[in-house]
Amino acid sequence: MVVATTGFFDGLHKGHQKVLDCLCSTARKNGQKSAVVTFWPHPRAVLQKNAESFRLLTSLEEKQDLIRAFGVDDLYVVSFTKEFSKLSAREFIKEYLIDKYNVDTLIVGYDHRLGNENTSEDITLPEIAQELGIKCVRVDEFDREGVAVSSTKIRHKIIEGDVESASDMLGYNYMLKGVVVMGRRIGRSLGFPTANMQLYEPLKVVPKNGVYAVKVTVDGKFYIGMCNIGVRPTFGLSTERTIETHILNFNEDIYGLDIKIEFLERVRDEISFNSKEELVSQLKSDLQIVSKHLCIL
Repeated sequence: MVVATTGFFDGLHKGHQKVLDCLCSTARKNGQKSAVVTFWPHPRAVLQKNAESFRLLTSLEEKQDLIRAFGVDDLYVVSFTKEFSKLSAREFIKEYLIDKYNVDTLIVGYDHRLGNENTSEDITLPEIAQELGIKCVRVDEFDREGVAVSSTKIRHKIIEGDVESASDMLGYNYMLKGVVVMGRRIGRSLGFPTANMQLYEPLKVVPKNGVYAVKVTVDGKFYIGMCNIGVRPTFGLSTERTIETHILNFNEDIYGLDIKIEFLERVRDEISFNSKEELVSQLKSDLQIVSKHLCIL
């Protein structure tokens, strides 16, 4: 028999981590295997509920890596389709948790919802589970300074540029992953060459335009970088939003390589300067702020 939890787990933040802690400890105590049943893609993307504005904290790969790092025995990814969305909580528990995954104990978060939202079964989830022979354990909420942590709140913090608060709620540095692509080489002409990133997951939440101190991973090595997100207003109006990172103490050709940036601190807003000289002067000041993070390497 298996102890399991289920949910989308976007970001796998501290609230989710509390659920996984309970999952793993309960499984060890019972001498059973632990399992996470999650879904992909996100329901909003399938059901088209504000899908045009919805963004993710983690790609599927990132979410899987974070879950496995907890030592969970089994991880199942269920394809979320319109047909699947019509299942009630009762049907999901019976068809998936019991018949497919052999679950006898279900660990859920304080605000967990399961099944078709057009039913009220989520209110009586423990009763439904018990009726079907599954024990349901509800985990108390995780709060930060008296405020419950949620994926929605973290998304808002990132959109506002408050990457430090977001990382605090996540329990790790918020990150973006992608491939280094050719840019306009404006940074190189200013003495600040940058790695231009194309995201692997285009639906990832990108922080508010501005300059950030970041930790950079390239080819298995770690660096500190100064990342600019925005439309480069000093060089003319543009609607193309770019993610460019100047890596400190680095001078290698990395086009086509994987790059990961972890956000450490917001340095300033994106600003339009009157000249390249003013921009370079500001970049030198920004670099002093970013350089203080070199001690973490």
